[in-house]
Amino acid sequence: MKQWRRVRGVAGTMPRWRHCSLGRVLLGVATLSLFLHFLWPFPKDPLPSHAWHLPGPVPTALYGEMSPSAYKYVINEPTKCQEVPPFLVLMIPVAPQDRAARDAIRKTWGYERLLPEVKIVRLFYLGLPPAEQGMSLQHEVGRESAEHGDIIQKDFWDTYANLAIKTMMIMDWLATYCPRASYAMKIDSDMFLNVELLVKKYLNPQASSPKKNYIAGVVIGDGMANRNRDSKWYMPPEAYPERAYPPYLSGSGYVFSMDLAPKISLASQSIRPVPLEDVYVGLCLRKLGVKPTRHYVWWSPFHNHGVRYERCRFVTLLTATGFPPDKLVRVWHDFQLAKFTC
Repeated sequence: MKQWRRVRGVAGTMPRWRHCSLGRVLLGVATLSLFLHFLWPFPKDPLPSHAWHLPGPVPTALYGEMSPSAYKYVINEPTKCQEVPPFLVLMIPVAPQDRAARDAIRKTWGYERLLPEVKIVRLFYLGLPPAEQGMSLQHEVGRESAEHGDIIQKDFWDTYANLAIKTMMIMDWLATYCPRASYAMKIDSDMFLNVELLVKKYLNPQASSPKKNYIAGVVIGDGMANRNRDSKWYMPPEAYPERAYPPYLSGSGYVFSMDLAPKISLASQSIRPVPLEDVYVGLCLRKLGVKPTRHYVWWSPFHNHGVRYERCRFVTLLTATGFPPDKLVRVWHDFQLAKFTC
């Protein structure tokens, strides 16, 4: 749209607009306002949520890539929760080639008998390995699954672009095969997790019943859509026209009550897919009217960035990122001394 310009008259005279009557100025402003309100062809920004959320299920052409029915299990553990419903299920999305990360987690915070009085289940969620690694890597994953019984795999490509698909497959698995569990946590493989603090202080296995509509982690309340096409977090306007995101949780790690898994799966059927998995879950929560829980006033026990390890400081932390396998194992062994020294 053209900018209003001051148009000068003969040299040495005042600008013409100084001679306009106040009435003409007001009339021009009113006319411009009516034009912008009724005739301007572009939508207002930000759009209300109903302008881009479809009123019913998303058409198959849009939702198909997110639908659990679009993919088949390559490896599954359907009986993992059958005998005794677990209190906490740890769902760890990880690339097929990251065997070292899986082994480190099995020895540290993912050790299922870490708290003998509470049943914890650990599961790694995988897609298919990259084509260049092919069948040899898949055979290795199969042998690892036979040894540990903690791998779930579906036939979608395991790439960063498909993290939203992987997350929704996690929700579907929980709703289908583990509905009687109390809580689940989706957590990345490079994280430190203080399981004892999470279970005993924040989830409380002694409570008469699990919480409902509960989800907690690093809450991002001021996220803005990134329109830079070169950015890892680029958000296409056609996928999400709004400027601001609703409050959402960092995908690095969040814990939720099990009743939310089927609800999020159902809500996703009326949410247009977006390329950022944590934002996508946030859109599902907005659809459900569920707000993330904030376990803090000034300081959060959840962290989605690197925190320098200090034994007694980590006693009060729930999560921190930046822990590759060797560092995680080394820190975890030291952290076990905290109960005697902190």
